[in-house]
Amino acid sequence: MKKEINPQESSRAEAFSMWMSSPQPMVTLMKTFDVSRLRKESRKTGIKFTVLLCWCICKAASSIEEFFLLPEPGHLYRYDKLAVNVIVLNDKGGITLCDVPYSEDIRQFNADYLEVTSLAAKTCKSTSLEDAMIIGTSALPHTELDCIVNQYSGRWNNPFLAWGKYRKGLFRTTLPISLHFHHAQMDGMQACRFLNNLQHEINCVNK
Repeated sequence: MKKEINPQESSRAEAFSMWMSSPQPMVTLMKTFDVSRLRKESRKTGIKFTVLLCWCICKAASSIEEFFLLPEPGHLYRYDKLAVNVIVLNDKGGITLCDVPYSEDIRQFNADYLEVTSLAAKTCKSTSLEDAMIIGTSALPHTELDCIVNQYSGRWNNPFLAWGKYRKGLFRTTLPISLHFHHAQMDGMQACRFLNNLQHEINCVNK
């Protein structure tokens, strides 16, 4: 459910006043993660690496209040559930966007992910969940990337994570991931807590 709240009566009052009218309110942080366990679990369970990572992203965000907030010009909204947006290569050779609802049950999340992305690829029609706070993602597994800095259009203020191809080492697999977020939504402290949470969830997936 989406509910408008008064920014001045929220914990984001000062940040909202400072950053909502900024011409460039976005912040990008980048962290290199050890994703060895995700590769192991993907081989063990048959769940795609990207699906596992998206689930970990939502799980890590679910314990941070600011991830449920969406700032828009003159407004601040709070949602009571999360979803992840993924970009799908469709049957026409273009891309289609679709939202996958977050479920604490990783197998339910996997089933929803496969259903939503398959439909998007076949129909070439983007879908969205209006009653969930969307975390954007973009996977570019075609090459190894050090960092991705997303553009700011002013149209979407949702947090956005992006990554390239993971790097296989002798003892571990690593993956740099960038987090792009609106400063009115959260500060660096919450963003860093999320990144630490994400590594924890990756380490503990299916344990």
